[in-house]
Amino acid sequence: MNPIPNRLARYALAVAMLLGMTSATAFAQTAGEPPPNVRMHIGPIYINPTLSLSNAGVDDNVFDDPNSVTPTRDVTITVTPKTDVWVRFGPSWLQANVREDIVWFQKSVSERSANNSYGLAWSIPINRVTFTPSGSYTNTRDRPGFEIDTRAERSEIGYALQTDVKALSKTTLSFKAEQHKTLFAQGATFLDVDLHDELNRTVSTETMSIRHQPTPLTTLSVDVALEQDRFAYETLRNSTATTIGGTLKFDPAALIKGSATFGYENYHPSDPSVPGYAGTTAAANLSYVFLTITKVGVTLTRQVSYSYDINQPYYIQTGGALELSQQLFGPLDIVGRGGLQQLAYQTRVGAIVTDPDRVDHVKMYGGGIGYHLGKDTRIGFDIDQNQRESAIALHQYTGLKYGFSVTVGGG
Repeated sequence: MNPIPNRLARYALAVAMLLGMTSATAFAQTAGEPPPNVRMHIGPIYINPTLSLSNAGVDDNVFDDPNSVTPTRDVTITVTPKTDVWVRFGPSWLQANVREDIVWFQKSVSERSANNSYGLAWSIPINRVTFTPSGSYTNTRDRPGFEIDTRAERSEIGYALQTDVKALSKTTLSFKAEQHKTLFAQGATFLDVDLHDELNRTVSTETMSIRHQPTPLTTLSVDVALEQDRFAYETLRNSTATTIGGTLKFDPAALIKGSATFGYENYHPSDPSVPGYAGTTAAANLSYVFLTITKVGVTLTRQVSYSYDINQPYYIQTGGALELSQQLFGPLDIVGRGGLQQLAYQTRVGAIVTDPDRVDHVKMYGGGIGYHLGKDTRIGFDIDQNQRESAIALHQYTGLKYGFSVTVGGG
């Protein structure tokens, strides 16, 4: 009854057919190579280490306590070493990355953690075809999203195989099969709900894309994806989703950097008591530098996100953020930012809830000032406030964070 073997068989057949159509005398463009600003180069090995210290200050609401109680205030520091490594094997590139977030609180000992993340990808070009197997592993204790305030311990395991076929000089066909597992630890709870039993799941996705490069610095793609979400214990949450969309991606050397994806999703839960969703989706992260002294960053999101509450099993998350950075004079800069997220909950048929049409809002705004020591080191002072408004009193909170940050290596 497991659909994965059949799906992989169809995937392998499609790859084999495309291999048969490719020319044996053509050579693929090298994929997966490191960016030009890598700091260390030892033979075939390229290494890009970064180090950042953030949140070195005060968090006046460590647990996102509701407005009805006195929040916990504490001193906190987060140190994040990160390393990206590229190794060349003939025409192929092996890329690995390691990241660790060391989170420390002075009094709230239970919130201290060391969050680890590892990734590995190997780009293997053969004639016009490039195979990229990849894998990732994360073990973390942080908040899963805008709804769950507990720093819940969980592991996330992902693996994928992507096949790119260069059909024309500027056009590529891409097929990707991937699987992602989210595994909350035993005892991880939020508002007395067992997150292990409610949200442990496996997400399997097949994606077919057509990518075209109209200019050397831009890539357009049309993507069609089929996703199956299967929950380990709460099978009422099982679903299938089909998404079609378009993506515009800019090369790091372009004036505009990042990518933007907009699409249409048909989200179909397996249980008839859970309402479906048919509508737009979005994921954008773009930045633009004007006259080398002004930087504007924009992020946008619209997606289906799972809730801990089985009576309102998911919500439509819609929102965005804007950040403006302005160089004042010399090495001094100033930053301002703001954002808003809307969480529109979907109620299960027959469920008794406080507000069937509940919509929560999360507001974020703040700013800071920074001083650059050379090209790759910045010292800053930041202050940020988060606020969530909800019809449920336990979900309302206000939190203020302020303190110093240090970034070495641009990470």
